Amino acid sequence: MSDRPGQSPFQRVLLKLSGECFKGDLDFGLHPGTVMRIAQEVREAHEGGTEIGIVVGGGNIWRGRQASEQGMDRTTADYMGMLATVINAVSLQDALEKLDVETRVQTAVEMREIAEPFIRRRAMRHLEKGRVVIFAGGTGNPFFTTDTAAVLRANEIGADVILKATNVDGVYDQDPREHPEAQLFTQLTYLEVLARSLKVMDSTAISLSMDNNLPIIVFNVNVLGNIVRVIGGETLGTRVCGSE
Repeated sequence: MSDRPGQSPFQRVLLKLSGECFKGDLDFGLHPGTVMRIAQEVREAHEGGTEIGIVVGGGNIWRGRQASEQGMDRTTADYMGMLATVINAVSLQDALEKLDVETRVQTAVEMREIAEPFIRRRAMRHLEKGRVVIFAGGTGNPFFTTDTAAVLRANEIGADVILKATNVDGVYDQDPREHPEAQLFTQLTYLEVLARSLKVMDSTAISLSMDNNLPIIVFNVNVLGNIVRVIGGETLGTRVCGSE
């Protein structure tokens, strides 16, 4: 982390964007204006000197778990979900490069005509050169979520923190969209998240974060400027870490 005054406390971050972040007001699919708004915030944060890796989900296009519940083979459904994440990654790359932010997409499933394969040393070199790196394709394996992929990539690139963008202000004791009286947590431990089955990330992702002492900050991406604020070190949402 950096101790320089006026600078982000984070040298390198992993921003996790769910597929829902890309659909805006649409029921599904990509909303170009929303993608551009996210790109503008990433650019502003990046101009502050923070190295940024991004893992994208694909739920705005395809949800493998739901498809498997309706009879599709789970492995096939999950591979289709990986392809959906590539669509989102390429759309975000396009928006960032329209803003003159040099960007690379790396995929866990090889498709060289579209993106680079994920190679850890190459990803780190891109980050060191000031490029934004977008990781697509999840882990490349079925039965693992893109949340788990985010924790995996964050550990691989040596990120200081995972910034998980959501559609609510942080982690609540119950769904705030259904229960207006729901209480927002400002800080939780990994064990509290697991014991209370709180909807932060899946248990595999939380356990992997705990094993590597990697903090997670859950924040509302729909509030204009929040990506810049959270990367800049402002206290937002809920922090999940090892101890109080």
